[in-house]
Amino acid sequence: MRKVHNMDASSTPQPQHTPSPAEKPRPPVRMRRWLIIVGAALILLLVAIVGFNAFRNHMIAQFFANMKPPPTVVAVAEAKSEVLPNLLTAVGDLAAVNQVNVTTDVNGRVTEILFQPGAEVKAGDPLLQIYDAPDQSDLASYKAQTLAAQLALDRAKALLAKSFGPQATVDQAQAAYDQGAAAVAKTESIISQKRITAPFSGVLGVRLVQLGQYLSAGTQIVSLTDLSRLYLNFTVTEKDRAVLDVGQAVRIKVDAYPGRTFEGKITTIEPQISAGSRNVKVQATLDNPDRILQPGMFASTTVELPPKPAVITVPETAVDYTLYGDSVWLITGTKDAEVKETLKTDRTFVKTGARINGRVVIASGVKPGDRVVAVGQLKLQSGSAVTISTDQPPPIPAQAPRY
Repeated sequence: MRKVHNMDASSTPQPQHTPSPAEKPRPPVRMRRWLIIVGAALILLLVAIVGFNAFRNHMIAQFFANMKPPPTVVAVAEAKSEVLPNLLTAVGDLAAVNQVNVTTDVNGRVTEILFQPGAEVKAGDPLLQIYDAPDQSDLASYKAQTLAAQLALDRAKALLAKSFGPQATVDQAQAAYDQGAAAVAKTESIISQKRITAPFSGVLGVRLVQLGQYLSAGTQIVSLTDLSRLYLNFTVTEKDRAVLDVGQAVRIKVDAYPGRTFEGKITTIEPQISAGSRNVKVQATLDNPDRILQPGMFASTTVELPPKPAVITVPETAVDYTLYGDSVWLITGTKDAEVKETLKTDRTFVKTGARINGRVVIASGVKPGDRVVAVGQLKLQSGSAVTISTDQPPPIPAQAPRY
């Protein structure tokens, strides 16, 4: 049988009660207070960080705004208006006015050397003797024949004067005498050719022959050079021909004597212009009393031309040469309320011209009296403050240094 269990009302399960949102449990008051404090602290920290960064940036900007570099010390030069020498430069070489290689005109054996290499000789001094004994014998024979012919001519003339002899005898005697005199003159000329003498005064070079050596005609014996006067040969372009004239002064410099200048005058201008190079040959003559200049030296030539109008110049060190153009640093001054002058620099592009004696011609960009920086440009920027050095700018070297 099925058993039926009777259940009491108290044992019947009851539905559970769901609380409403208003009835949900709330955090304690202490925890809420803590969260508020933490949030406020984070906000204050964030505000402090942002404010600190803004303050720091402001102070840094103010520091750099107020911080000015000290003025740059520079050397200053003044642009001048001056008349520069009008010069024409060229290159050339020196040659002796009198220079020759002494040679022999005839064949023969050297019997005597009468000079010392490098010695100074005068015109007509004997230098070399070639064997001439046969010629001396012929000269003595021809002189004897001439003397006999002279005596025969005198007798024939005396007989003719007394009408004891014909005119034909006189003519034959005269011909014999003339023939003998011609033979004597010819032999004396041959003998003189075998005694070599200096054609002019000068300095001998290196001896090129030996005692006993057989010489052929044209063999060089020694060089002879007159160093008292020299020629300077140089060329100029066709466009410069119009400014050249005979008598113009010429200054010469040679590498052998740096720092020294020698002077001469133009004596010859080639009347023809080279068709190939379009250059003109010019020759100047200069004295060489000290005998220090020698033929063959390379010479830098400067011709003094008539002066040109005044131009504006600045020292060479004041000009910056770049691919973008030539420029100088101009110095400008401003005065404050206390009448204190502040000097600043500005880069100014200029057009340059010739460079003479350490100065550069400025065609445009600078006026006379403007102050320019001569030394210290590498430290400058546009608007840089400067102070003027009390030291003078370094002098321009007379010759560029060699490395």
